[in-house]
Amino acid sequence: MENLRVVIVQQDIIWENTFKNVERLDQKIKALKEPFDLVVLCEMFHCGFSMNPSQVALATHNEVNAWMQKVADDNNCAIMGSLAIADEGGFYNRLYIHANGHQPIFYNKRHLFRMGGEHHFYKSGTKSVIKQYKGWRIKPMVCYDLRFPVWSRNRNNYDVLVYVANWPDSRREVWQTLLKARAIENQCYVIGVNRVGHDNTHSYAGDSMVISPKGDVICELQPYAEGVGAVSLSMPDLLRFREQFPVWEDADDFSLE
Repeated sequence: MENLRVVIVQQDIIWENTFKNVERLDQKIKALKEPFDLVVLCEMFHCGFSMNPSQVALATHNEVNAWMQKVADDNNCAIMGSLAIADEGGFYNRLYIHANGHQPIFYNKRHLFRMGGEHHFYKSGTKSVIKQYKGWRIKPMVCYDLRFPVWSRNRNNYDVLVYVANWPDSRREVWQTLLKARAIENQCYVIGVNRVGHDNTHSYAGDSMVISPKGDVICELQPYAEGVGAVSLSMPDLLRFREQFPVWEDADDFSLE
């Protein structure tokens, strides 16, 4: 597929209320008029960035994953976002990708936000994931992962880097700057989807955006407001840029895996 039609959803999360959050997201997606290939939701979109996983975490087979799969099947698309999940005797901040005709895959957040105590309540992931979908290679990441460029290093093995987040507005400039940096250094499209509203301790501006491999913002949502944005990513443009400006040929050879 030459173009990947992406929808980003910037939501205000109702604190620790899975049913209401999914219901509102379902309405937003059903209201979309144009066809799409990928929907990106934010981090812990069903409950907010909760350090109360014993109350909010879902089982590995749950109603939210079932809903995500239905969205994918009904719209011939993929959908991704992270959930609090109980598994293997602990809890994970786990990003799922559900796609029509595919088995779901997941990525466990590697870098847990210690300043918020996340490492005390959730287990860290150890494996990087790349999803092949409609000819595109999509690499998922979660929030604090954005600060660690080695973990997201592109070794010509992905085309789109996705960050889902609950990133507070006190660090808006960091969010915007690092998203652009990841696009430029990895010569890839970057999608950043963040929440808006308030939780028990923070306010969120959203600043959800899609960035081209050259570092240009090609889609952005209004800050401090719920919204839905759509943009088409071009594979020919990406390949042409990588061929004309082959930074990757001079990259250092190292890996965490």
